[in-house]
Amino acid sequence: MSKQQFEISAGYKKWTNILLGAGVLTLALGVFFLAMSKDEVAQTRFWAVLLQNSVFFLLVVNASMFFICATTLAMGGWQMAFRRVPEAISSLVPVFSALAFLVFAGIIFGDKHTIYHWLDKEHVAHDPILKGKSAFLNPKFFMIWTIITMVVWSLVGAKMRKLSSQADEPMSLEESKKFIWNNTVWGAIFIVFFALTVASTIPWLWLMSIDAHWYSTMYSWYTFVSSFVAGMSLVALFVIYLKNNDQLGYVTEEHLHDLGKFMFAFSVFWTYLWYSQFMLIWYANIPEETVYFKPRLEGPYKVIFFLNLITNFAVPLLLLMRSGAKRSFSTVTVLAILIILGHWMDFYQMVMPGTMHEHYSLGWFEFGILALYAGLIMFFVGKGLAKKPLIAKYHPFIKESTIHHT
Repeated sequence: MSKQQFEISAGYKKWTNILLGAGVLTLALGVFFLAMSKDEVAQTRFWAVLLQNSVFFLLVVNASMFFICATTLAMGGWQMAFRRVPEAISSLVPVFSALAFLVFAGIIFGDKHTIYHWLDKEHVAHDPILKGKSAFLNPKFFMIWTIITMVVWSLVGAKMRKLSSQADEPMSLEESKKFIWNNTVWGAIFIVFFALTVASTIPWLWLMSIDAHWYSTMYSWYTFVSSFVAGMSLVALFVIYLKNNDQLGYVTEEHLHDLGKFMFAFSVFWTYLWYSQFMLIWYANIPEETVYFKPRLEGPYKVIFFLNLITNFAVPLLLLMRSGAKRSFSTVTVLAILIILGHWMDFYQMVMPGTMHEHYSLGWFEFGILALYAGLIMFFVGKGLAKKPLIAKYHPFIKESTIHHT
């Protein structure tokens, strides 16, 4: 009989502490050697790396709540066998929102115009393109919309997790109907707001405004898909970890197969957006559009640009195409890690060329901050999983999940 309550093992604690220790040490050294340096390039590296990681991991953990709300609106029941996993991951949204807010505050109020060029008022005054975008590319609008976004994500996500706790106790038929209705309403609220933020405005402000002279109508969808496929890979990793530790008794190869389908399908969708955005700009060869891809195709970022395509498309396509691969715990584990790292690199090439320019750097600070966020995910997800039973056994759709066959 599988265990219904998660207990943080000694091995789990050890790796969490190792990652957190390495990350905190890296951050401290980064403050001393980079942030406090008189070298503008070193300062830019410090803030750019924090921006990349804070935005990427915030969107990745928020993808779990999107998954919960989307499947709720679809009246899906197959995911109930492991729903507590994305719930635990989504509990990180307030934590990573706070960290991202501190990074944004440091950049905006610290007038880091090497990150966001539109912070330089004198430059904006003489730049017709930036001046035309100043209605929304300004510190006040940026911070207010950022705060509203983070607060709504956190509050609605918390409401969905609170509603889920009701399924730990028996419910009458009328209570079950009310439970489903409440979940549907709050799930719809989240999806609508998600569309107004992740699927549109937030990637424009947080990432695309780094290259403020350039824009792409596909950028927000590209950013969403990149973070979502990494988010589903993170869910798969924790599901496999728990299953390997004699937990999540209702989870079978059928559930893993469907998670693998998400990883496969959205890797292909990401490639479709990557190709559509790049090919049209390359073919048209219009200077105001190619200005974004020129630094990414030339110089030190060229290898990362094409490695990005191999890691996030070619490998998942070739290895996850077979049904058997999507049912293999080891294959899905390796590919989930690869996809997360691949899309972390995707966000790296979104941020670095527009901030660091030719001063390419991928070393101790970049990977140290990656370790910090990995440690934070392990720490808070572990706490989230331990708070309540791993199976909401009185959920009206739990039977659908136990007999799920794909």
